[in-house]
Amino acid sequence: MDAFDDVRPAVECLELLPEPVAAAIRDWQGPVDVKQLLHVDTDPAIADTALLVEHYGSWLLEQSANCVVVAGKRGDTVTLAGCLVLSTTRVDVNGVVRRELGSRKASFAPMDTAVGRSGMEYGGITPIGLPADWPLLVDAAVAEAPYLLIGSGARRGKLIVPGEALATLPGARVLEGLGRPVGA
Repeated sequence: MDAFDDVRPAVECLELLPEPVAAAIRDWQGPVDVKQLLHVDTDPAIADTALLVEHYGSWLLEQSANCVVVAGKRGDTVTLAGCLVLSTTRVDVNGVVRRELGSRKASFAPMDTAVGRSGMEYGGITPIGLPADWPLLVDAAVAEAPYLLIGSGARRGKLIVPGEALATLPGARVLEGLGRPVGA
């Protein structure tokens, strides 16, 4: 991740992060040393993965993961969850997610719900700091990655985090096949 000019331990940049993310880093309990969670300063205008790849190069796509908020519904009960997959894949919402949440129907959560309930900005949602009562579904390929570029909770900035740290976040469930190749 040498392409970034400003790379620092995230614990030294808490003021740049939304409160739920800053609190999770401040209270870090994972098996990975908190100093291994890095913050990189990026332009908020290029927060989306495709724009980042266009700006920094195609190598970035292979070293990034995306976190999306999904809503599983069964009767009148709606369960929100975070899903973390490699950027080269898409979340299997109607298969793996629906089954894992025990829902009749699953879909991506509306933007206002995802933003309002997570306390994060759209285009920057990260698994670090999601509400404690949400399941966090993590693709096995994410857990196995040495490190990945993920959202920081804000459109400005990204986090570089070891896969092991992501797999051991509160509420995390590592699943095979959560991320499906694009077009599959």
